[in-house]
Amino acid sequence: MELAIAHETIARWQFGITTVYHFLFVPLTISLAAIVAGLETAWVRTNKEKYFHATKFWGKLFLINIAMGVVTGIVQEFQFGMNWSDYSRFVGDVFGAPLAMEALIAFFFESTFIGLWIFGWDKLPKKIHCACMWMVALGTVLSAYFILAANSWMQHPVGYSIDPATGKAQLTDIAKVLFQNTTLTVVAHTLTAAFLTGAAFMVGIASFHLWKAKRKPENADPKKTAVMRTSLRLGLVLAVVFGAGTALSGDSLAKVMFEQQPMKMAAAEALWDTQSPAPFSIFAVGDVSKGHNSVELEIPGILSFLAHSDFNSSVPGINDTAAAEAAKYGGDPKDYIPSIFVTYWGFRLMIGFGMTSFVAGLIGLWTTRRKKFLRPEFRTGETEVPRLMLTPGREMGPFLTKWSWRIGILTMGFPLIANSFGWIFTEMGRQPWAVFGLMTTASAVSPNVSVGTQIGALTTFTLLYAILAVVEVRLLVKYAKAGPVVTEQPPAKDPTLRGPSSDDDADKPLAFAY
Repeated sequence: MELAIAHETIARWQFGITTVYHFLFVPLTISLAAIVAGLETAWVRTNKEKYFHATKFWGKLFLINIAMGVVTGIVQEFQFGMNWSDYSRFVGDVFGAPLAMEALIAFFFESTFIGLWIFGWDKLPKKIHCACMWMVALGTVLSAYFILAANSWMQHPVGYSIDPATGKAQLTDIAKVLFQNTTLTVVAHTLTAAFLTGAAFMVGIASFHLWKAKRKPENADPKKTAVMRTSLRLGLVLAVVFGAGTALSGDSLAKVMFEQQPMKMAAAEALWDTQSPAPFSIFAVGDVSKGHNSVELEIPGILSFLAHSDFNSSVPGINDTAAAEAAKYGGDPKDYIPSIFVTYWGFRLMIGFGMTSFVAGLIGLWTTRRKKFLRPEFRTGETEVPRLMLTPGREMGPFLTKWSWRIGILTMGFPLIANSFGWIFTEMGRQPWAVFGLMTTASAVSPNVSVGTQIGALTTFTLLYAILAVVEVRLLVKYAKAGPVVTEQPPAKDPTLRGPSSDDDADKPLAFAY
């Protein structure tokens, strides 16, 4: 018994570490692809160099991120065969369909068109080159959609039947799997959170460069300042729009979860007993063994509204939900209670860090509302020294202090933390189920993998990912701190007009700047 518990625990730790690590890159990949496509579209339409330099700069960071995301994502595919073979046998016919679509459709879009975009700067017409990045952005969204559809099926199985001869799940309706309300709400919440992540990433890096320009205006490059000023404003607008979208989609998802997985949402609120109306918990300290909270700080009626849009509705508690599941599936009611500590605090940390970026976006958008903030102006005289102005004739105001810039920089990491806790809450709150109502996590583990092998794999992956994290961070920091290469000239308006003997195709030294 103890060996089986250790077997499951190690397998879950390995999958959790690799999944959370991989998902650090996914939201940035999704959002930066579309942001870069939008910036290139602005360049194509206006021919303004600041948009070209912004496209190249953020595109470079996008490429670093997607490369690491692909490497870590491949490992996820092997996880199912390594530690979860019984799960793969049971759900393979259903779970494999959206994953196959992701590989054959979405990944094809990403890999093909990203190659054309990287190597086609001086080979393709501007509009076609820009369209390539839009296709990459489409591919990233489709990839997320198919994977989230597979995960949503684990949360709420639909469109399947159980083969009486083999006991395996068989796909009967792919449309239900792809378009059930769980999938649609999860996709909406994940995508809005992804764009909030990309927005905060832009705000953080742009804040760093503009703060540096403010501190040493004599070293500031007007072209770099223009790129970062545009990036900051774009990031702030996206943070506000998609921060609001994340909150609204999160509310819709919570209502779906209250119906489909009442235990998860009761655990998220540490709501032990069914209440009508049910309060929203701000802070709680409970005793799982006794099934109640010893310390509570609550707002009456709010949980009822979040669950059913009715301040007086009844919300089932942990104890009643556990008893109902035990009666339906058998066993001890305590077996159906997830980790209250993880779900309760994971839910709050997800909301707290995510909404902090939204609030920072609102504040930043207000403090930079004048379009001429950080506009480079030059003093006349013996030497020309750039002087960064908030508005003509006025030095930078009190709003844009060093603390404003520091908050902007710190904001960069908040959505990443929120995304991680969001997925931890989503998966831990579903326990003890691997597939809700059909297969427990304990039944999904590979039976023939020894504990020693699992420990070795867990140690290896953890160390390898730690090394990759150092490489990723150093690359991002290096190129983010360097800023855009504003000396680079945009390619010709129509590269196809060049003759075959053009020297532009001669061999050149390779560099990361694609």
